[in-house]
Amino acid sequence: MSDIKQRLDQIKPRILEKGFLENEGLSNEVGIYIFQYDPKDELIVQAYVQKITEGSNPQFKIVKQDLYELFLRILEEKRVLPAISDMELKKGKDFLLQQLQKIASPKEFLDRMKKVEIEKRNVLFLTGVGQVYPFMRAHKVLDNMQHMFENVPIIMFYPGEFTGQSLSLFNEFSDGNYYRAFNLLIEEKSE
Repeated sequence: MSDIKQRLDQIKPRILEKGFLENEGLSNEVGIYIFQYDPKDELIVQAYVQKITEGSNPQFKIVKQDLYELFLRILEEKRVLPAISDMELKKGKDFLLQQLQKIASPKEFLDRMKKVEIEKRNVLFLTGVGQVYPFMRAHKVLDNMQHMFENVPIIMFYPGEFTGQSLSLFNEFSDGNYYRAFNLLIEEKSE
């Protein structure tokens, strides 16, 4: 993979390509893209996303949804956040994981995302994928959101590898199969 800063610099020109904002040329698929990166580059990617989100882009607007922040908001709204450490001590981490996955289901995430006004010429950035693992899996979010955001491109910033068929979080954990997304950048494989 090329240098992360060079790859990040390709995102804005990619968004500005003809037809990208209208999801054209995708063979009737929803415009879901994965920007994969080495997990060691997380802080560089976060800084880039912050900069481009706050910057002025007359051609498009970025709407950022951080999955980890959504997760915390769900737990706060359900009033379970203060009880988490006691629950883990008393019932164990496996029980805690199961309970939090029930409370913060994909539907709960999407209900909060639906409240954000998204219009034409917007791009939805999904971040916080690594921080929210294992409570929410990337492929589950993508599976459930493809019908909600048909008219805007979605870019998931993914700390790991996307093969076009499957996701591997942190290049270590199988995060499920997902074949409806596209790699955001066409990258040459080094041999």
